[in-house]
Amino acid sequence: MPVQDSYDAVIVGGGHNGLVAAAYLARAGRSVLVLERLDRTGGAAVSTRPFAGVDARLSRYSYLVSLLPRRIVRDLGLDFAVRRRTVSSYTPGGRGRAGLLVGGNADRTRESFARLTGGDKEFTSWQSFYAVMRHVAERVFPTLTEPLPAREALRARIGDEAAWRMLFEEPLGVAIEEYFTDDLVRGTVLTDALIGTFADAHDPTLLQNRCFLYHVIGGGTGDWNVPVGGMGALTDALANAAGAAGAEIVTGHEATRVDTDGSRAEVTFRSDTGEATVAARHVLVNASPEALAALTGGEPPAPAEGAQFKVNMLLRRLPRLRDRCVDAREAFAGTFHVAEGYGQLAAAYGEASAGRLPSVPPSEIYCHSLTDPSVLGPELAARGHQTLTLFGLHTPARLFAHDNGAARAELLAATLAQLDTHLEEPLSDCLAPDADGRPCIEAKTPLDLERELRLPGGHIFHRALSFPYADESTGTGRWGVETAHANVLLCGAGAVRGGGVSGVPGHNAAMAVLGR
Repeated sequence: MPVQDSYDAVIVGGGHNGLVAAAYLARAGRSVLVLERLDRTGGAAVSTRPFAGVDARLSRYSYLVSLLPRRIVRDLGLDFAVRRRTVSSYTPGGRGRAGLLVGGNADRTRESFARLTGGDKEFTSWQSFYAVMRHVAERVFPTLTEPLPAREALRARIGDEAAWRMLFEEPLGVAIEEYFTDDLVRGTVLTDALIGTFADAHDPTLLQNRCFLYHVIGGGTGDWNVPVGGMGALTDALANAAGAAGAEIVTGHEATRVDTDGSRAEVTFRSDTGEATVAARHVLVNASPEALAALTGGEPPAPAEGAQFKVNMLLRRLPRLRDRCVDAREAFAGTFHVAEGYGQLAAAYGEASAGRLPSVPPSEIYCHSLTDPSVLGPELAARGHQTLTLFGLHTPARLFAHDNGAARAELLAATLAQLDTHLEEPLSDCLAPDADGRPCIEAKTPLDLERELRLPGGHIFHRALSFPYADESTGTGRWGVETAHANVLLCGAGAVRGGGVSGVPGHNAAMAVLGR
C-alpha cells in the first residue's frame, strides 16, 4: 500500500494523554497527526448528555482531577480551571452512630471525629498520618514530569524511612491498623487504595499501596478537584491547544498496524474512505499495552481486569439524610462513602474473590453540580436539579461474564439499597425523569467500559499501576514510556506513572521524542 504522507509523529488515540503529547510536539515545531477511532476526541475524559432531552453534561467516565500538573496547563496555555471542594469526605456512621465529616476546617473536622469516637485520639492520628502523606506528596509529585528516578534516588528524595516503609515496602493495611483503631476511620483511609483496584489491605503484591500513592500525591497535596465544565472541558482545551499549534487531528480513523525498523515507522489505518498508510519518525500509542502489542505484533501483556462500577444520575433534588448533624449539600459535595468501613471492605473483597457480587456493595458518591453548576442548563439549575456520580468498588469483571445485564441490574439495586439506609427517603424518589419519562440513571460495569472504550478487561488504568521509579528488571526506560521499539512510545494510562487524568504519560512521551 502506498504511503500517503510523512509526519514527525503519529499519535494513535485522541484521549487526553495523546492530546497532551500532540500539543507539546506541535508547539515544538514537529508535524503531528492524531488518529482517533471514535467520532470524538477525549477517550474516557469526556462530558456528555446521557439522558434524552435533558440539558445536563455529565463527566461520563472519569470525573475528578488531582494528578494533572499545573505545569502542563501553563505550558500549553489551556483554558481550563478546577475548583476545590468545600468538603473532602463524609462517611455515615449508621445504626444511630454519628457520621464522619472531613473538611471545612480543622476545628470542624476535630468535632466530627470527637462525635464519632468520643475523643481526640483518632483525629490526632489522622493529622499525623496525613502529615506523612503530605511530606511524601511534596517530594514525589514533582518527579512525575521528570525522567524516572531510580528506586534509591526516590527513597533519598523522600528522606523518611518510616514513610518509605509504610508506602513502598509493607502492605498498607499495616500502617492503617497502627495509626487508627476505629473501623469507620480505617475504611475511609483505605478507600483511596481501592479505586479501580481489586486488592485487600494486606495484599503482599502492594497493588493497593501503588493505587493509594497516586491518590494522595496529586498536586503535592492529594486534593481531588472538580473540573469546571466537566471533564470534557479539559479534553476540549487540549484539542484546541494541539490544533492551534498545528497538529492535525482526525476522528473516525482507526489505526490497525504499526510497522517499524526502529528509526522509521509506517502506520496503517482505516476510515470511511478505506485503508491508508502514513509514515512517521515516531509513533506514540495513546492506548493500552494490549492494543500496543496488537498494533506492533508484539507479545500481549498479562490480561487486565477492571473492578469498578460507575453510575451516573440526575436528581430533582438532593435526598434528605438520617444524620441530622450534617447537611446534605455538604455530605454530597465531598466524597460520600457508603458501606466502606474497614470490615465491610474486607468482606466485599472476600465475596468478590469467591465469585459473588458483594452482598453489601461498597461505593462512593459525589455531586459535581454543587461545586460547579455550569454542567447544568439554566432551567435545571434554577429548579434545583443536581448531578450525582457513584463509583463502586470490588466488582471485578469476572462477576459480569455470565450475564452482564442481569449482574448490572442486581448490583445497581443492591448498591442503591445501601445508600438508602442512610437517607430519609429512597433515592429513586429524587431521580429526575428524561424526556421519555424514564429515570435519569445509567450504570457501567467493567465489561461495558471494555466495549465502549476498549479498556482491557474494563481496567481504568489499563493494567496494574507501577511505583513511580525505574525498574531495571522490566526495562522501564528513561521516561517510563519506552517500548521494545526505539521509535514507538506508550503514552496511555498503562505507561509507568500512568493512570488517572494526569496528562503525565503524554507529557513524558513528548519529552522522550524531543530528547529533553
